[in-house]
Amino acid sequence: MNQPMIEVSFPGGVRVDAAFKGFTVKTDQPVKDGGGGTAPAPFDLFLFSLATCAGYYVVSFCEERKIPTVGLGMTMTWDVNREIHLIGTIRIAITLPAGFPEKYKAAVIRAADLCTVKRTMLNPPAFEITAV
Repeated sequence: MNQPMIEVSFPGGVRVDAAFKGFTVKTDQPVKDGGGGTAPAPFDLFLFSLATCAGYYVVSFCEERKIPTVGLGMTMTWDVNREIHLIGTIRIAITLPAGFPEKYKAAVIRAADLCTVKRTMLNPPAFEITAV
């Protein structure tokens, strides 16, 4: 079986692109950090991946139960731990559509909690970095 692989390229400046499964994700740094601000920073993509992963589980939960998703929304906020300069707390708030069944409120929260990105963070992989 072939190992999955993301191909990384460096198109100039501090821009970094990553290609995988026929898609290319472009990144850049904000102007204040020496970039051109032409694309999200890699850390922004990490945050996007958390929010959209949880969102996928929420919308799938609703779709599987034929619960209308008009008015469904979600926000994600976070606090930075100033001592270590990393995220300390992440909060996800699900805005339920009108008429959302009360009996499913706890279950939709559990569905968001199934996010694979979050679960990977809670069970972090080992990293092996080499130079060839």
